[in-house]
Amino acid sequence: MAVTAVRASDSRQRFVDSAIRLFARHSFAGTSLQMIADDVGVTKSAVHHHFRTREELLNAVVEPLTVELRAAVEAAEAQRSRPARAERMLTGLVDIMVGNRVLAPVLVGDPGAIEMLRTRSDVNDLIDRLIKLLADVEPGVGGWIKADMVMAGIAGGMSARTSGLDNDVLRRHLVEASRRTLGLRAPRCLRPC
Repeated sequence: MAVTAVRASDSRQRFVDSAIRLFARHSFAGTSLQMIADDVGVTKSAVHHHFRTREELLNAVVEPLTVELRAAVEAAEAQRSRPARAERMLTGLVDIMVGNRVLAPVLVGDPGAIEMLRTRSDVNDLIDRLIKLLADVEPGVGGWIKADMVMAGIAGGMSARTSGLDNDVLRRHLVEASRRTLGLRAPRCLRPC
């Protein structure tokens, strides 16, 4: 019985991994469950055993990121000042996005995925809290626009041109560009940087 549960878990993860690759290549709307089945080398009914719809599959793809994002938002909200909250949110967000380089542009730039995710109030709440943390550096319309630009810019920074970059190099450039956009100063280093 335990072996069966492990195999089911492995199969489920293979479908999630395939979905990420195919969503990135063909978009959420352009990827069918049949395409995922073909990619994994199983029948469509095997995919249906775990996921009835693409929406269920997208939810499974997004769930680990939602957990990471919630932790990053909560850590940022615990900071004392607006700049400290924004800095913590920015670095947490970049870490999550760089750690999910293939999926991040889909979630931020794919209209079908965005539309489906808008139906999830938990995701909407997290995004609203995240944007507020970034926008509060400059209260008002300017802050909101800068926060939206940073969100789009981070996803856009993970293009084909940057696919060969080391994660640390990409992270550094995304954080530096985002700080400039938001008007944040780099935190002082207590030890040599």
